[in-house]
Amino acid sequence: MNDHRLSPFRDAHTDRDAAELIPDTPQTRAPAYKLAFADEDFMCRDELRPVRLQLELLKPQMILDERGIESTVVLFGGARIPEPAKKDTARTKTLADLSSFYDEAREFSRLMTVKSLESYGKEDVIVTGGGPGVMEAGNRGAMDAGGASIGLNIVLPHEQAPNEYVTPDLCFNFHYFAIRKMHFLMRARAICVFPGGFGTLDETFEALTLIQTGRMKRVPFLLFGKEFWHKIINWDALSEAGTISAEDLDLFRFVDTAQEAMELIENWEPAECREDMPGR
Repeated sequence: MNDHRLSPFRDAHTDRDAAELIPDTPQTRAPAYKLAFADEDFMCRDELRPVRLQLELLKPQMILDERGIESTVVLFGGARIPEPAKKDTARTKTLADLSSFYDEAREFSRLMTVKSLESYGKEDVIVTGGGPGVMEAGNRGAMDAGGASIGLNIVLPHEQAPNEYVTPDLCFNFHYFAIRKMHFLMRARAICVFPGGFGTLDETFEALTLIQTGRMKRVPFLLFGKEFWHKIINWDALSEAGTISAEDLDLFRFVDTAQEAMELIENWEPAECREDMPGR
């Protein structure tokens, strides 16, 4: 981590802290007098949106770089899927039945984190959205293995705290969905998607589109729960309609267990890149 005390110039920390020692006058109380970077109201102005976007991209990037994290394994999945011990609290029978995937997500994360520790936690680090359900299971599995995991939370109208299993100094919070999505995929070595709702579907199809169009390299892309995914999406109909190519169905695989996922990731054979990529 860079130490601001090594600079020959008076640093921003010192000037920010010095503001507490100045005389209390009408001039010093005026908003205009505040240092721009220490003025929260100024930083939240509409005109500062480009700066805020840059800061949200930069802060997690710097921290992950300082931790030496080189690659991640992404877990997407529903916040409403309970752990099996609490499946009686699920709002529907289907959610209760899907609780088995909480355990699969937890076990997959444990196995992947054991592998990650071989690189001293620099590669294959589990990253989730930091919330409950499948996300909690992912961070929990990493903790089971004695490793670190990342949580990329986002501020929502109905705010919820990060789950208790996220490694505290790798627990981030975002305002912009777009920047959060970038951080999910910037280091991704594999993407694993568990049953979920709109958020999960959004993340799934955005990642698939990036891979389909060649904007992102092809990585192991696994959909947990073949029965669930075939029930909610008619994949073959998309291909038959011509809105995607038949080859696009090779961009991902279906799995049902953690062990199956580990084996597929280790032996992944992605479809070959094509110059012609219809269905954009």
